[in-house]
Amino acid sequence: MPQSRKTQISLTDTPYYHCVSRCVRRSFLCGEDKFTGQSYEHRRGWVEERLLFLGTVFAIDIAAFAVMSNHTHVVLCVDKALAQSWSLEEVLVRWHSLHKGTLLTNKYLDPEQRTMMSESELIAVTETVTIYRQRLYDISWFMRNLNEYIAREANKEDECTGRFWEGRFKSQALLDESAVLACMAYVDLNPIRAKMDTTPETSKHTSIQQRIHALIQGEQPNQLMRLVGNHRVNMPKGIAYSLIDYCELVDTTGRCIREDKAGQIDPGQSPILERLGINSDQWLTLTTEFEKHFSNAVGSEHMLQQFKQHTHHQRIRGMGKAKALFKAA
Repeated sequence: MPQSRKTQISLTDTPYYHCVSRCVRRSFLCGEDKFTGQSYEHRRGWVEERLLFLGTVFAIDIAAFAVMSNHTHVVLCVDKALAQSWSLEEVLVRWHSLHKGTLLTNKYLDPEQRTMMSESELIAVTETVTIYRQRLYDISWFMRNLNEYIAREANKEDECTGRFWEGRFKSQALLDESAVLACMAYVDLNPIRAKMDTTPETSKHTSIQQRIHALIQGEQPNQLMRLVGNHRVNMPKGIAYSLIDYCELVDTTGRCIREDKAGQIDPGQSPILERLGINSDQWLTLTTEFEKHFSNAVGSEHMLQQFKQHTHHQRIRGMGKAKALFKAA
């Protein structure tokens, strides 16, 4: 039985979530249909473009993503404090970039009409903005604006109607740094595990390709959550590991999971693993079987117990694996 979204998302425990959406029809989201020979590869661009655009509208950062042939992966980080800092007008401008809004909110954004609005109308606008503000840091609304847009475009191209996605998207709470980094690598390495590509830098429509290309230029991707280095005083917003460490780790892991390049990660060359307290065997299990072992949440046993209490679950799948894979975290 499907669980309500409030039992899967708890900002008290973590702002990070792994979301997966899968197609329901035989026709692909992307790739080539072997039955008809028709290519849907261009739809990857639709998903990536829409996803990165939503990251500029919502108070939700994109940490990782991968667009596959019949499903998408995305790791999101909710920034509730940012949404709460926006002015009333900024909230409306952002919301109107996605939706029409109401007669009153459109009237408010027109400086001339705003001066003629009554007190009751201004109160109504304020109440509406409260709702919009909450939606702009809500993962369900983020995924809704992604999936509904892609479904409409695909249905229009296929000249058909009906459901395009397999019900609701799947959500996993990432409860600690180890879970976040492991999930990001799992997402970034999806094309390599699926044998769609052989290296991270050639994996099209993935966050790791963007990060590696930006690294070559000595930069970081503007539309992705930044990797800002190790914990320190006055820590900037971002993930507390360096970009070069993360890219090297993903590249090394990708070599290990390829059948023709079986091997072992050298702990001496993986500073991230040392800081996370995860050995190479644990890391390879996480980055190849992440969804297999965990359902609603991922993290250490202690963090899972807290999430279980806060979301009122009777049990959380993955406790056993949490003990084994995150025991040193």
